[in-house]
Amino acid sequence: MTAPTGTRARLGDVAPFFIVRDVLPSIAFYRDRLGFQVVYVGPTDDDPYFAMVQRDGVSFMLKAITPEVQPTPNPSRHPWARWDAYVHTPDPDALADELTARGVPFHEPLGVNSDRLRGFEIMDADGYVLYFGRPI
Repeated sequence: MTAPTGTRARLGDVAPFFIVRDVLPSIAFYRDRLGFQVVYVGPTDDDPYFAMVQRDGVSFMLKAITPEVQPTPNPSRHPWARWDAYVHTPDPDALADELTARGVPFHEPLGVNSDRLRGFEIMDADGYVLYFGRPI
C-alpha cells in the first residue's frame, strides 16, 4: 500500500546494531552501568548470542557472530569518526550525574564540543563510543 499523495509514512525508532565479542558482558554493561533494560536475549538461554537492550526510546542490538568477526567501532577506523551512536538527551548534565554515581568512566567528559553539542562520551565494553547530549 502506498501513502496518499502529499502525506508521508511515519518512521519508528532506530536501533544501532553492534557486533560484540561476547553478548553476556555487553548486556551487563548496558544493563548494570548505563541502566538499560534487557528486552530480548536469544535465541536460546543455553547459548545466547543476540540481545536487545532499551532505555526510554533508545535501543541497541548486540550480536556476537563468530570469533573471526570482531567489533569494528568507528574510532578504530578513523580518529575523526569518534561516535558509533548519538543519543539525544534533553538533560545531559543530569544523565552525567547519574552515570557518575554508577561509577561509569567517561571517554570524554561533559562539556560543549566543536559541533556545539553539550554532552559526553561513554565507551562500551567492545569499544563502541556513545555520545549522550543535545544541541546548545
